[in-house]
Amino acid sequence: MKKLRKTLIYIACSYATVYLIYMKFKATYDGNHDTFRVEFLVVPVGGLSFLVNHDFSPLEILWTFSIYLESVAILPQLFMISKTGEAETITTHYLFFLGLYRALYLVNWIWRFYFEGFFDLIAVVAGVVQTILYCDFFYLYITKVLKGKKLSLPA
Repeated sequence: MKKLRKTLIYIACSYATVYLIYMKFKATYDGNHDTFRVEFLVVPVGGLSFLVNHDFSPLEILWTFSIYLESVAILPQLFMISKTGEAETITTHYLFFLGLYRALYLVNWIWRFYFEGFFDLIAVVAGVVQTILYCDFFYLYITKVLKGKKLSLPA
């Protein structure tokens, strides 16, 4: 019952996020600058999930695909920020907390390894890759946004 409740909360939060992106904040989308080709992420991640997984079964490959894709899913947004040179405040807060969420996974993995002896190499490597991708953004967020300035890239 507890697992079902967590799953329902996760699905509800996912739907709420999609609603906010496509309905509430639809006007903030800038199609003129959104030129990132998603297939450059999906195809390599799909291939990698077939090659490097724990068990060659459909569910395991899909889980591995989702882990790998999540680790690089920030790249289109970072590409957009680098192309425009700045980002809206709401976007920077969202990205910061998305990165913080993933960085907290590292703490979870350390905790689980230390107290449960559990270690998942795929999840840890993907989490480290994602956290590394966020590091530059974290620096800009802390040095600019938290001081009340708009996030803009150095010239």
